[in-house]
Amino acid sequence: MKEYWEGVPELDGAHAVEMWVEVEPKVSIRVVVWKPKEVSENYDGTVVMVPGWGSLFEGWRPLISEWARHRHLVYIETREKASSRITRKISKSDFSIERHSEDIGIVLESLNIDQSMVDWYSSSLGSTLLIDAYQRRVLGGRSSVLLAPNPDFKFPLWSRALIYSPLPMSVFRKMVGFVAWAVDKRTKEDGQKVRYRRALLSQDVPRMLLSARFNLGYRLPDDLSQIEVPCAVMTASSDTLHDFSKVQRIADSIPNCQMIEVPSNQYAHEPEVLRDIKKFHSSID
Repeated sequence: MKEYWEGVPELDGAHAVEMWVEVEPKVSIRVVVWKPKEVSENYDGTVVMVPGWGSLFEGWRPLISEWARHRHLVYIETREKASSRITRKISKSDFSIERHSEDIGIVLESLNIDQSMVDWYSSSLGSTLLIDAYQRRVLGGRSSVLLAPNPDFKFPLWSRALIYSPLPMSVFRKMVGFVAWAVDKRTKEDGQKVRYRRALLSQDVPRMLLSARFNLGYRLPDDLSQIEVPCAVMTASSDTLHDFSKVQRIADSIPNCQMIEVPSNQYAHEPEVLRDIKKFHSSID
């Protein structure tokens, strides 16, 4: 499924550029940048998107197809994804939350993007790493909409045993279909089922395994009082893969954070969510 991880996604009304940004020697991550063909009255600077763990562009196509017509949009794929180009031996530390946020900062610097003028939109792992980076003051922004952040990564007991097992990589590759089936059973939303299954079946298994091993030991700080970026946490009660009560606690821990409850996780991948995002932006202007 290599086709999911390369190629310029051409969208109506926008010019697109695909690039791999070197974030350290022998490691480059994929970045896609869209700019509107015509600057309309709705143009309002740069949006930077950081999608979730293993997330594919195809799952975000409906939203980005609309958004890119009006905003300079930068879509960054973190290094655990099959799109990254890593030409050295990898280890668990390569996929730490801190390493991801360092990569994001390097990408923005390479594109000469002023963080203070960025409106962020992120999901799951992307949201978690941004919260961590805001708390440590290594990333900033004008605003940040954080879809379904994870305070920790408490996978089911059976999957934790599997992730840490010393099985050969060939066995892990064969078990991806079973994992996709198990996630499908845990998921209520049809759109989310399709996105997760497609993403799981297209991953680079060694990278995802090492990333999972790091994530299992990670937890967001309880104290998020150092965050100065105006934030909104977005979630859906129907999203069974992201604990609603945990997401609410994150929102309560971030100073002046707004909570946006949406009808479904799939809704947050569709153009309709732009109404909610614009309402949030208007409230902080």
